[in-house]
Amino acid sequence: MRVMVLVKATKDSEAGIMPSAELLEAMGKFNEELVNAGIMRAGDGLKPSSHGKRVAFDGPNRTVIDGPFSQTNELVAGYWLWEVKDMAEAVEWVKRCPNPMPGPSEIEIRPFYEMADFGEVMTPEVSERFDRTSEKLAGR
Repeated sequence: MRVMVLVKATKDSEAGIMPSAELLEAMGKFNEELVNAGIMRAGDGLKPSSHGKRVAFDGPNRTVIDGPFSQTNELVAGYWLWEVKDMAEAVEWVKRCPNPMPGPSEIEIRPFYEMADFGEVMTPEVSERFDRTSEKLAGR
């Protein structure tokens, strides 16, 4: 089961306050454990939303919105992509994670859709197109 593990933003992360050397070391050790266990596939921290943009869609119209964005607790400050046997395993790993922020913080775990989840709407043609894209990404 693939999951996206989302480190939620805080006022400190949105202010661009960098983590301490101790936190970076602790997170590095945790990431190393994840890699050694065959769990971690990717992961990174994100700059504050003041460096970002959003594109709003309304039919054929596109509107670009400059950051920063409000609702800090709804923003993402970092992520991991993990391969786990089930949600319970993902929760256990997150519980072992050092607190990713200097103060209170949250980590959200969301499973990815798999091709089987799309059932009959996944026609052979659409499936083939996704397969070709996956092959291209794997061959980067």
